[in-house]
Amino acid sequence: MARTPDPASELPPAAPRPFWTIARRDSVAGLLFAAPQLGGTLVFVLVPLVLVFWYSLHEWNVLANTFNYTGTRNYQQLLSDATLPSVLLASALFSAGLVVLNMSLALLLAVLLNQKLAGITVFRTLFFSPVVVSLVAWTIVWGFLLQHNGGINGMLGLLGIEGPNWLRTPTTAMLSVIVVQVFKNVGLNMVLFLAALQGVPRELYEAACIDGASRFRQFRRITLPLISPTILLTSIITIVGSLQVFAQIAVLTQGGPGVSTTVLVYYLYQQTFQFHRFGYGSTLAIVLFAIVALLTLAQWQMRRRFVFHEQ
Repeated sequence: MARTPDPASELPPAAPRPFWTIARRDSVAGLLFAAPQLGGTLVFVLVPLVLVFWYSLHEWNVLANTFNYTGTRNYQQLLSDATLPSVLLASALFSAGLVVLNMSLALLLAVLLNQKLAGITVFRTLFFSPVVVSLVAWTIVWGFLLQHNGGINGMLGLLGIEGPNWLRTPTTAMLSVIVVQVFKNVGLNMVLFLAALQGVPRELYEAACIDGASRFRQFRRITLPLISPTILLTSIITIVGSLQVFAQIAVLTQGGPGVSTTVLVYYLYQQTFQFHRFGYGSTLAIVLFAIVALLTLAQWQMRRRFVFHEQ
C-alpha cells in the first residue's frame, strides 16, 4: 500500500533567523545612549575609587618622590588619631543642623509660595536666586557681614545689642557656617517641594474640608504623605551635600576656632594637601565614602516605612 506523502515534508526549509533583529537593534541603541553616562561613571567614579583605596594602602610622599606600601597602617592610624573624633562630631553637628534647618525652612517657604496670590512669582525668584550665585562670592560676602565689626553686628548695635565675634567663637562659628549654607541652598529644596505640592490633587483637600478636617490635619494626613517621595529625595541630596561641604569652611573659618568647624572633608584636605600625607588622606576619603554610602542606604531602606507610594 502506497504511503500518502506528508505535505509538511514538501515545504521548503525555513529561512535562517536574521542576526540583526529588532530586539538586538533596540538593545544596541539603548547601550549607545547609555554609553556616555556609563563611561563617565567608570572613568570619574569607579576608577578613582579603586585608586584611592590603593593609595590608602601606601604612604605617598610627593616631595620626597616615595611611594611605599604600608598595608593597613593608615587604617590603624584612624584609631589613634586624637583629632578625628572632634572632626566627626563637627561633621555630625553641621549635617544635623543643615538638614533640619534647610528642609524645614524649604518646606515652609514652599507651602507659603504655593498660594495663588498676585506677585508670588517674584518671591519665588527671590528665594531661589541664591542658588545660582557663585558659592565663593556668596561666602566671601557673608564673611564680611559676620566679622566682629561687620554688617550683622552693625545692625545689632542699632538695637543696643553687642553682637559676638561670630566666626571666632566655637558655638557661633558652627552656627554661622550652617546658616550661610542654609540660605545658599534652601531655594533648591523649596523648588522641589513646590513642584511636589502642586502635584497634590485639589479634590483631596476639598473632600477633607467637607469632612471638617483642619488645615493642620490636612497637611499631616494629605500633604506630607503625598510629597513623601520628594522629602526622601531632598533628604538624601541634603545629607550627602552636607557631608561634602568645603568652600564655606575654607573661606569663613579655616576649620577654626580650634577644630570646632573642621569637618571631615576639610580635615581630609588638610592632611592631603597641607601636610602632604596622601596615604592617610586617601584613608579619610574611604571613611567619607563609607559614611555617605551607609547613610544613603539607610534612608533608602526606610522608604517603605515613611514613603507613601512604597507602602
